[in-house]
Amino acid sequence: MPSESMRNEVRLLRFLAQDMTQAELGKRVGLTRQTIAAIEQGRYSPSLDVAFRIAHVFGKRIDEIFHWQPGDDPR
Repeated sequence: MPSESMRNEVRLLRFLAQDMTQAELGKRVGLTRQTIAAIEQGRYSPSLDVAFRIAHVFGKRIDEIFHWQPGDDPR
């Protein structure tokens, strides 16, 4: 189920990392290109493990990449 309250900077960070492709990032973190695309588009929320792996690739903290906006949560 997509999380409308979760935002991320994955696409921006890929471009800042010398135009890293979705496939390259996927290979580095053990995911498919399609899963990386879904994360970037907000259609898939990564597990904590995946979020840590993505953050490690870019040398960032998880909270610098993934942002939860509680006001958007309908619950």
